[in-house]
Amino acid sequence: MIKIGTALFEAVEQFEREKGISKEILVSSLCDALVAAYKKHIKDKDAANVEAILDEQAGEIGVFRTKTVVEEVVDPNTEISLTDAKEIDEDVELDDAVKIEVTPENFGRVAAQSAKQVITQRIREAERKMVLDDFMSKKGTLITGIIQRRTDRAVIVNIGKTDAIMPSREQIPGEYYKPGNRIRVFVLDVKETSKLPQVIVSQAHAEIVRELFELEVPEIEDGIVEIKSIAREAGFRTKLAVWSNDPSVDSVGACIGPRGTRIQTIVGELKNEKIDIVRYSEDPVEYIVNALSPARIISVDILADEEDRHEAFVIVPDDQLSLAIGREGQNVRLAHRLTGWKIDIKSESQAREMENKAAENNFEQEEAQQEEVQEQNKEEAQAQDYVEEEEEFDEIAQEAIEETSQTGLDEEDNVEDVEQTQVEEAEEV
Repeated sequence: MIKIGTALFEAVEQFEREKGISKEILVSSLCDALVAAYKKHIKDKDAANVEAILDEQAGEIGVFRTKTVVEEVVDPNTEISLTDAKEIDEDVELDDAVKIEVTPENFGRVAAQSAKQVITQRIREAERKMVLDDFMSKKGTLITGIIQRRTDRAVIVNIGKTDAIMPSREQIPGEYYKPGNRIRVFVLDVKETSKLPQVIVSQAHAEIVRELFELEVPEIEDGIVEIKSIAREAGFRTKLAVWSNDPSVDSVGACIGPRGTRIQTIVGELKNEKIDIVRYSEDPVEYIVNALSPARIISVDILADEEDRHEAFVIVPDDQLSLAIGREGQNVRLAHRLTGWKIDIKSESQAREMENKAAENNFEQEEAQQEEVQEQNKEEAQAQDYVEEEEEFDEIAQEAIEETSQTGLDEEDNVEDVEQTQVEEAEEV
């Protein structure tokens, strides 16, 4: 056995407190490292009956081989004679398994050198697994971190046991991330790597708004108020559709809070990003009207309501068109993403022009149809005249044929009369 004293156990306990890796994992790593060193020492990597045993009370550790008690030893590496086994344990019998200490002399320094790499690797694996399990459970939630540094493509945020990456696409446009500042981030994804897990965080994801409302609005956390949909353009504006499962609770009022305290807290957390609280409705017309707030709506016509196609035509007052569309189309774009409906917005005058143009087009189409009908009637009349002319021509031709036939018969009769007269005259002479 190798004497290790109490210093090792003190170091293990301190390591457990600092790194959070359990004592059992460290002791197991130490034993596995000692076994690996012994197999390397005896040049037998396939030895399966070797183990290391740590005696905490005595402060010793050693390498042992398990051997089977037999009458005649064939393989000394796996078998031991009954006589030799009795010297170790008087109660041992044939076919019993006994543990024989095989720790080499002066093995302490060799074991320490050989075991260092194994122990380090095991500690890293345990630390990686611990971090992975920890952040896997936090995926899809908000956590607080400290900005470490900025790069051209990302912001590095320390979130405790590891550093997280916030790519440029997940950052709020125009926001300056100063190293040392504390920020709240949304755990977007956790990827396992050969080193520590790679944690991807975001400040631009729409779900960060949901998490903030769940933290600030007790009715949402209790399930009384439900967030149906979120549409967000980070740093600029967010639309949130909410629904109350309790008729006595106003979903919009609950999210705003007394004197707007709840919504102001969330807006401050999102760096003064505008938030529109929209009342959800199962009626698509009412839902679209609410989603386009603060613009006033005159009418909503449903053009298509199919499984893969939802289209609506909205008319607003002339002075509300720019408000309904929003800067660079932001309001209508967010309303589309919030409701899932494709929304075409026109002002009253534009709708009137479209109606007039449609009426003119209809009139022109009717005129064209009438002209087409007249042309068809003319062609039919001409065809009928042609048929009648053909029939008249056939009648004339038939009459001519009949007259020609009759004339031929009359001429034949005259010839026969002349011939008969000539015959008679000859006979008289």
